[in-house]
Amino acid sequence: MKKSALSLPPQFLRQLTGLGLRLRLARERRKLSTEVFAERLGASRETLRRMEKGDPTIAMGTFLRALRILGLDRDIDQLAADDELGRKLQDIELLGNRQPATD
Repeated sequence: MKKSALSLPPQFLRQLTGLGLRLRLARERRKLSTEVFAERLGASRETLRRMEKGDPTIAMGTFLRALRILGLDRDIDQLAADDELGRKLQDIELLGNRQPATD
């Protein structure tokens, strides 16, 4: 059964395309061929090609393995590290209907 195309906002597709390009450039800077990189990735060269083009059907685990191979896996720890909106919402809930003190 063929996977149906995901309906993603254009911004998401641009972000995935950019990530794929950055991964390809990182691989090429390290002079890793598609054959060697795909083998280390545990994926086919076709999957690697699709990942480097930003295909949204590629599993996140594949992107994470690619980052690990390239030595860029620490970058993933920065994603969603600072939940500013969540903290603001929590503060609003904790304060309830109380008005902040003004002096």
